[in-house]
Amino acid sequence: MPEPQQPEGAIAGTGMGGAMDLAVSEATTLEGGRPDGSGPSGKPRSLWSDAWRDLRRNPVFIISGLVILFLVVISLWPSLIASGNPLKCDLSKAQEGSQPGHPFGFDGQGCDVYTRTVYGARTSVTVGVCATLGVALLGSALGGLAGFFGGAWDSLLSRLTDIFFAIPVVLGGLVLLSVVTSSTVWPVIGFMVLLGWPQISRIARGSVITAKQNDYVQAARALGASNSRLLLRHITPNAVAPVIVVATIALGTYISLEATLSYLGVGLKPPTVSWGIDISAASAYIRNAPHMLLWPAGALAITVLAFIMLGDAVRDALDPKLR
Repeated sequence: MPEPQQPEGAIAGTGMGGAMDLAVSEATTLEGGRPDGSGPSGKPRSLWSDAWRDLRRNPVFIISGLVILFLVVISLWPSLIASGNPLKCDLSKAQEGSQPGHPFGFDGQGCDVYTRTVYGARTSVTVGVCATLGVALLGSALGGLAGFFGGAWDSLLSRLTDIFFAIPVVLGGLVLLSVVTSSTVWPVIGFMVLLGWPQISRIARGSVITAKQNDYVQAARALGASNSRLLLRHITPNAVAPVIVVATIALGTYISLEATLSYLGVGLKPPTVSWGIDISAASAYIRNAPHMLLWPAGALAITVLAFIMLGDAVRDALDPKLR
């Protein structure tokens, strides 16, 4: 008597010599891999692949990503959309409005506002990206080591971060940068890294403490894995997501902080082209020539908003509780 045939894909091996009955739809899902979070080969998708899939479907991420991509392009090659020289000025045209070839008008020194606004993106993006990288690397390293080893190192770092958190950022900038005579971006970036790492450090510390308590880390430790292997291979990939989210949002904050310090006269200094410098110079002419303030301030607001929106989208994608 012939044995009854099982529906194709209805029996799945358990991996321990047994078998497990599955419905046809479940067996198909394991093989084709769609609704249950499996990939095309039936393997479970990782957090990063799930996050990338969600990001591609998020209009906030797409819009903010396009804006940031445009900012990066004009930062690298500003001459693509602005052929003039941002330092070339004509006093006879000071405070004049829009003209053919000069859509944003001229500032108080007769410089083309459009050209300066385009070239100002390079400075702001450079400061934001370099400061964020420095803060993320320094804060992640210190916080990760403190969370992993604990003990006296953890206590010392906690007290040190408390001290830095007690320093007002703007007041600290006024004090520290007022004695700097350099007109480059590096003193401003160094100041942001100096006062910005404690936030990332605490995020990384908490994330590492949570990750090192997982079963797979304990199993690797029981099998004789070294501390360096545990940190680099097992803990860091699973603890870095919160750091990426906070750093992405903070990037826009650092751009805004650079503009604030430049506006107060202790950040970047002429002849460096910066939105903060242009906003500071235009504030005295806001009644007679509001266009001088409108365009650099608008570019700054759009840039900061784009990075904050990008950070929010990344946070939503990387946090499973928000799905």
